[in-house]
Amino acid sequence: MLYTRRDVGKLALASVPLSMAFGAKINSKIDGVQVGAISYSFNTLEQPDAMAIVKAYVAIGLGECELMSNHCESLAGAPPPPAFGGVGRGAGGAGRAPGGAAGAPAAPGGAPGAAGRGQGRGAGGGGRAPLTPEQQAEREAYQAALVKWRAGTTPATWKAVTKKFNDAGITLALLCYNMQDAMKDEDIEYGFKMAEGLGAKAISTSTTLTMAKRIAPIADKHKMMVGYHGHDATNDPNQTATLESYDVLMGYGGYNGINLDIGHFTAANYDAVDFITKHHDRITNLHLKDRKKNHGAGVFPWGTGDTPMKAVMQLLKKNKYPFPANIELEGFDRSLDVVALGKECFAYVKTCLA
Repeated sequence: MLYTRRDVGKLALASVPLSMAFGAKINSKIDGVQVGAISYSFNTLEQPDAMAIVKAYVAIGLGECELMSNHCESLAGAPPPPAFGGVGRGAGGAGRAPGGAAGAPAAPGGAPGAAGRGQGRGAGGGGRAPLTPEQQAEREAYQAALVKWRAGTTPATWKAVTKKFNDAGITLALLCYNMQDAMKDEDIEYGFKMAEGLGAKAISTSTTLTMAKRIAPIADKHKMMVGYHGHDATNDPNQTATLESYDVLMGYGGYNGINLDIGHFTAANYDAVDFITKHHDRITNLHLKDRKKNHGAGVFPWGTGDTPMKAVMQLLKKNKYPFPANIELEGFDRSLDVVALGKECFAYVKTCLA
């Protein structure tokens, strides 16, 4: 029998030994550098069973997770989205605005509200077909059910999610909760309560500078760092992209920090090593990917683009910075085996730390 790469990936996940999957702590800290991944990398595995994401970390050997809020809700038992897409937790990447705000969700590093980052997230071009009346009704029913479900969540809801990762030997370190401009303050609070219930040390988010100003006092109140994800939309003054934009958002409050995506930072023609050296005390975590300069595309295999991955990893190794370096897989052929790709990228990161 011939197997597709997707079949191979499923077999790999199914064959994870119980002794490895439950109980033993997975150690992916290399020479003092904690390497993990954002769960966005494994979107293709979420449906129908979000536990496949947890198994992917085990199969790759990653002991630290930055968990997308939509994946968190799936693991906590939130109502499943309609099968036709458009509001699905796996579509586009990031958590929807609580209350089921309309529009495409924001991906971790893309411009908020965009379907993707222009290099694989929601790629394919063109818009979605208009919903039929039946689909619209189904979407509205789903959104109403989701609002009701969220209203019933408690700290125990999120602790149960953390336990699923801990039982598999994985530390749940960060929550990625993308906060859109349409959110109300109570929607922002929902994300902080989720993070606190999970026991996360910080929140990462892709959003606007307008939102960063609104979030700052709420972060101060909760005394929780928020790492704003940078990208390369340097032509948009409301995005976290230029060096000036990082200064602006940090100036809004002491708990406003940086989730530095060194691939996007490189694509914007900036020096990640210099920036990390100067601002390491405000960095919550890194995202690792390889991109070309001058807003070029992401590339595979890693090491063939312009991102100074080795120089960055050696800097973290030398200075023992406490924040994790999280693999983020995007811009690849979605028919590929994502677990095999994760192993390949993790292996490259290890060579950068040698």
